[in-house]
Amino acid sequence: MADTTARALRLLDLLQSAHQRTVGELADRLGVDERTIRRDMARLVDLGLPVETLRGRYGGYRLAPGERVLPLMFSAEEAVAVYLGLVRAQAASSEPEIAAQTALTKIRRALPAAEAERVDALLGATMRTPQAGTAAPDPAITLTLAEAVASRRALDLRYVNRHGALSRRVVHPHGLVAHGDRWYLIAFDTDREEERTFRVDRVRSARSLRETFAPPRRPDAEGLLDRFAGADYRWEVVLRIRATEDRIRPHLPRSVARLERLDDGEGASEDGLPWYRAEIHAESLDWLPPVIAALDCEVTIDGPDELRDRVRAAAARMSRATG
Repeated sequence: MADTTARALRLLDLLQSAHQRTVGELADRLGVDERTIRRDMARLVDLGLPVETLRGRYGGYRLAPGERVLPLMFSAEEAVAVYLGLVRAQAASSEPEIAAQTALTKIRRALPAAEAERVDALLGATMRTPQAGTAAPDPAITLTLAEAVASRRALDLRYVNRHGALSRRVVHPHGLVAHGDRWYLIAFDTDREEERTFRVDRVRSARSLRETFAPPRRPDAEGLLDRFAGADYRWEVVLRIRATEDRIRPHLPRSVARLERLDDGEGASEDGLPWYRAEIHAESLDWLPPVIAALDCEVTIDGPDELRDRVRAAAARMSRATG
């Protein structure tokens, strides 16, 4: 690389993506001799960049930990938002990408020590379900929630419910969970005196209080999925399904439906397939007819009547389509 500026930026990129680099390695990467690398490193130091020289047989160069050296200057909140997005994308991927992992390393090293500790607290306080998604909430609010979980401090929240009503809550936060395309805060609501689940994207502001509380038993992911399935929605649907649980769960995951296997006295089948009672809480019924069709097995609707009407209407449309 003949251009001095381009070579300096490339050097900075190489230093950010590894704990340290030897002079020989940098020279090979850039196609120059080792003397040129030493001169370029001296220029970076003169520019005020925190480049450290390591002596000895395996010496070389590295960036001092905890320094901001990104050519594109991010605020602390912007860097945290990018970092958390990459963490979640890597966690959700069956084949994590090397490029994303390299980017994580660079950002983590560039964060000031205080911000790095806040990120570590957030990741430590976060639980994930098998359906964890990729949407990220406001990073500043999420960090405040995570710090409160880690330090067991009460929170003063301004929260908007699904109907758009704004309320003020004082809560004892137990944990954060990533599920579907949302993040949730699990907390004890001191006014209602019960444990509640709050969507983090609906938290308008969060402020830590001086009040502390005893640490509760941290809820496990399975318990959280059961809580999602039992949420207080408009409709309560009950189905009886003749199939194996492995057949049912891809269409009605644990966060959507509670399954109870019925004993032989309540419904035995000649082919040996079990019967399950599925309880579903839903805000809308429109998505259920396609799910029932996709199950491709015997299903009985125990309620409500409005779901039966929607299934009949869907069946009539399908019948007309065949004509």
